[in-house]
Amino acid sequence: MKLDPFYLIVDSAAWVERLVPLGVKLVQLRIKDASDEAIRAEIRRAKATCGAHGCQLIVNDYWQLAIEEGCDFVHLGQEDLADADLAAIRTAGLKLGLSTHDEAELETALAADPVYVALGPIYPTILKKMKWAPQGLERLSAWRERIGPLPLVAIGGLNPQRIEGVFAHGADSAAVVTDITLDADPEGRTREWIRKTDAWR
Repeated sequence: MKLDPFYLIVDSAAWVERLVPLGVKLVQLRIKDASDEAIRAEIRRAKATCGAHGCQLIVNDYWQLAIEEGCDFVHLGQEDLADADLAAIRTAGLKLGLSTHDEAELETALAADPVYVALGPIYPTILKKMKWAPQGLERLSAWRERIGPLPLVAIGGLNPQRIEGVFAHGADSAAVVTDITLDADPEGRTREWIRKTDAWR
């Protein structure tokens, strides 16, 4: 499968409703520490917006709710992968994206037969405390060789000035969180990302 080169990650349906209409074609809804009822409502809102604008919605972590709400794509971290029912995910027809940070995690991810693999953090990131040092562009190239034709997502510390580097080193898609959500003009920054990734679209 082909992923859009601009992969937006946000923590609410409100962000989806605000930014997807600008032309975003790939968005992950990543919500932490909320009740199932609240997350279900967020998924429904995000799914409706994405459906109206031709955007692929990826639900982070909550694969059971994604199945129940008729979504078609989930993303799991390694801890979530260990607890997930892969057979149920496959039976439901969900596409699966997986996070990786080292060789062992890459082996685990590939064994789960994902439709893409994410590597991060490529650069230092303020999003969350990471036990992994920045991976750097060379590690991205190494992952590109290891996973063959599988799409590769770069994440962590990315901004428009670093786009060319991650794609030159083998990434198919650049995942972005705080560069947009913490910008003084998130809409303008989103449009800039869409414009600057167009060469890889």
